[in-house]
Amino acid sequence: MTSIPQVTLNDGSSIPQLGFGVYKIPEAETVDAVLAALDAGYRHIDTAAFYENERGVGEGVRRSGLDRGDVYVTTKVWWTENGYDSTLRSFDASLERLGFDTVDLFLIHWPAPKHDKYVDTWRALERIREEGRARSIGVANFHTHHLDRLAAETDVVPAVNQVELHPWLPQEEVRRYDREHGIVTEAWSPLARGRVLGDPTLDGLARKHGVTPAQVVIRWQLQLGNVVIPKSSTPARIRENLDVFGFELDADDLASIAALETGERTGKDPDELG
Repeated sequence: MTSIPQVTLNDGSSIPQLGFGVYKIPEAETVDAVLAALDAGYRHIDTAAFYENERGVGEGVRRSGLDRGDVYVTTKVWWTENGYDSTLRSFDASLERLGFDTVDLFLIHWPAPKHDKYVDTWRALERIREEGRARSIGVANFHTHHLDRLAAETDVVPAVNQVELHPWLPQEEVRRYDREHGIVTEAWSPLARGRVLGDPTLDGLARKHGVTPAQVVIRWQLQLGNVVIPKSSTPARIRENLDVFGFELDADDLASIAALETGERTGKDPDELG
């Protein structure tokens, strides 16, 4: 089994650096996808209330036969539930759907700043962590100014900031801020929803290393120090995305990938959603 590196978070716990995302996997297919991922060697599953497949994630973990403590599970509160009391209710509902007493990481899915509730949402996450029902707490899709506001008005620094991050959108400013504040950067849409995979530069690097373009991008993410959560429902692709520890990108490779930056997003700008 592939040994996946662990990244230490600012609360002293650790997170597997390479995980399995289940966004857009239908609930009916989620159990099998999670089982395939765990069988391949993943030990980190990323879901969210918005994905509507938390029940499948929980059932997949149970059917795997692995101890609950051996599988790192993340879920998130959707932005329409931002706010102190509504976040507590959302978290309770997520636990019920998962069938777990605790989660390893609970995130604010989007700040939705126009609604101005993400600070109160964060205070709810602080309470959840204090109660021991989430081992770690963090945010997703936060710009640096959102993080600055949390720092000014609350007590706990997020352990993780999960953001859209791929060769077109390497998020250097966010990654630098996160490093300086002890926050781990986690990448969603690490392959730009598959759209970067036709790039000639990535094709050339794949030929150079005898791997696939997707493996090149996942390896790049790991060498940047990101936690990364590629998603697939195909067992062969699930295994392939994990097989990224037998090669290393050199300085020229990294420079070539850096030149692909365009700033293009596949999702919303966090200041615009909601």
